[in-house]
Amino acid sequence: MVQSIVVTLRKKTSGPQISTVTPAAAIPGGEFQIRGSALTGDQRPQATFGGVFAPVVIGSESLMIVKVPEGARRGELSLGGAEDVAWTCDIGIQIADDLHPVSNPVVDVYGNIYATKSGTAGQKTPVSVYKIESNLRPRPLVTDVMNATGLALDNSGLLYVSSRHNGTVYQVSPSGNAVTYVEGMGVATGIVFDRDDNLYVGDRSGTIFKISRDRQIYVFTTLERSISAYHLAMGPDGFLYVSGPTTSSFDVIHRVSPDGEVSVFYRGLGRPQGMVFDVTGNLYVAASLAGRRGVVRITPDAKAELFLSGPSIVGVAFMGPKSMILATNNALFRVDVGIEGRPLP
Repeated sequence: MVQSIVVTLRKKTSGPQISTVTPAAAIPGGEFQIRGSALTGDQRPQATFGGVFAPVVIGSESLMIVKVPEGARRGELSLGGAEDVAWTCDIGIQIADDLHPVSNPVVDVYGNIYATKSGTAGQKTPVSVYKIESNLRPRPLVTDVMNATGLALDNSGLLYVSSRHNGTVYQVSPSGNAVTYVEGMGVATGIVFDRDDNLYVGDRSGTIFKISRDRQIYVFTTLERSISAYHLAMGPDGFLYVSGPTTSSFDVIHRVSPDGEVSVFYRGLGRPQGMVFDVTGNLYVAASLAGRRGVVRITPDAKAELFLSGPSIVGVAFMGPKSMILATNNALFRVDVGIEGRPLP
């Protein structure tokens, strides 16, 4: 279930005024920035979510930054005083834990969510991939893939999973049986299909492979080596979008044409990871922007803003007509954002 949070400022007769609350949403550990006038008055800044204490990171007359506490539920974010001024925003709730995603979760047409328990390098976890069904109970699906990393669905709805341990991409049956689809992909990380069911695989050492439906392997393009992974998304324009954290603090989202020509779509993110498009062509990236961590929204003309605030987010997916699924490094969250994702692949 998704909770809407009413941001409420309790005021005296003279009254503080809220002008903006950003970003639109957050998960526990994320931060809302509240801008306005006379926000604190002569009182010490205080904030709660429905009675749960919320740390105030910054408190001044014109700006308050409030952190969403663990355990926040439906209620009001209250800031001092008497009388109410309300502002609505959303927070996500945790729907699964004891996971280890390192890239996007994926959601099939039935609303089932798939996420990995990847493990550290060379670690064989008891379960490689979980399936979270409509009852939100994680069910073990795949048990024999070492360091499960990237996930993707083809046009028929079959699940694929990459292993950065052995460079293999596996095809997974509905019952969870994993068979080799293609191997020799280096340090295989992000994977994605295009509309013709060609599979793209990111080898973080510097190569993007393209595998045709008859499993012919091509070097699609080469990029700067990533320190962790390549994350891939297929855009509505038929171009491949690639993120890959480097040692830079001003990282790039690359845009690769169907002919393999590379250009810079956006520069200026910190540690960009999983990506997904909505139906209008906006790109959502798990990344930092201007030092603020969460999900960054980038418009088709490359304008960026922090869309959602939260720590440790590594992947993002859409579910149904309005929900977003967020993968942190150990859990999944769901938040109602009122935005429809672009169908995959």
